Amino acid sequence: MSLGNIFDISGSGMNAQSIRLNTTASNLANAQSVSSSIDETYRARKPIFQNIHTDILDRSLVPVDLEHDVGKGVKVAAIVEKDTPLEMRYEPSHPFANEEGYVYYPNVNVVEEMADMMSAQRSFTINVEVFNTAKTLMQKTLTLGQ
Repeated sequence: MSLGNIFDISGSGMNAQSIRLNTTASNLANAQSVSSSIDETYRARKPIFQNIHTDILDRSLVPVDLEHDVGKGVKVAAIVEKDTPLEMRYEPSHPFANEEGYVYYPNVNVVEEMADMMSAQRSFTINVEVFNTAKTLMQKTLTLGQ
């Protein structure tokens, strides 16, 4: 693994955390959206992260090849909808109430989304710091010969 791989790893981490921040923002924006049917109601979405290179997990008792097995980064494998139940409220005067007087709210937990957003923001910041530290290290290495 070369020092240049650090840029790829931190870049993939920043990209993954950016997608996580966007899904969290989408969830928060739709937290109070209302619908009259279950099928049309917004459902919270979550990104699923995956190690880019998973061969190391599939092998057993085989020595780790640092050049090929470690340090490829992370990617977003999928964005899935949460399967927690939707919130159904009895509000017969609401304009979107169905014939029984119920409206459906998304399964978005605002507190959980805020905590997730803070975690994603912190993870993004750490990846930026790793990137900048590697850049500084490479610059200092280049000036050693002067």
